[in-house]
Amino acid sequence: MRHWTATRALAQVSMLVALVNACLLFIASSGDAQAQSDPIRIVAFGDSLTAGYGLKPSEAFPAQLEKALRDKGYAVEVINAGVSGDTTAAGLERFDWAFAEDVDAAIVALGANDALRGVDPAETRRNLDEILTRLDARGIPTLLAGMMAPRNWGDDYVTRFDAIYPDLAERHGALLYPFFIERVALRPELNLDDGMHPNSAGVAAIVEDILPKVEELIARVEAKRDAAPAN
Repeated sequence: MRHWTATRALAQVSMLVALVNACLLFIASSGDAQAQSDPIRIVAFGDSLTAGYGLKPSEAFPAQLEKALRDKGYAVEVINAGVSGDTTAAGLERFDWAFAEDVDAAIVALGANDALRGVDPAETRRNLDEILTRLDARGIPTLLAGMMAPRNWGDDYVTRFDAIYPDLAERHGALLYPFFIERVALRPELNLDDGMHPNSAGVAAIVEDILPKVEELIARVEAKRDAAPAN
């Protein structure tokens, strides 16, 4: 009788230990799964081309980009930090607001309004350089979406302005998409009636073209997460 009782007690202890181990394993695996499932937060930092001027929120660049990435299986959140009319100077002034939350990556698409207004390219360069420097300091992988100056400003202005984006991308180790609106510029069917802002189809074209570069950006985020020490 004592032997049976002792055996039964030992079995109960063994079952309890197994149950505790199973619970610990479940908790650990749940934590790993949660960490792996945390969406990658990308801030789209720009002007009206990012904000979605004249469009529904669901038609704007960040929303269409997020949908395209999710359709490809990426767990992402693309945050719309575009403000219509912003120059690079205005963007720099609101940098801390735009990047107040936990951010994994940035797409910087500023400079179109500088070019339209004929802002000195040296000023545009300084502002973008400072924005990228601040992103570097926070360890945020960045994709720089380039702009091109209107050709009516003359060769000197065009040469100085157009060189800003490749130069800064190389200096900061950022990814570069050379011309944000390359596929939609001067194409009426892809723009609103003002001829300056993409319509929904135009945004879709931008998203399709920039998507491979954004996937490279995501790969950098994933590599950074993999290299981070476990908690």
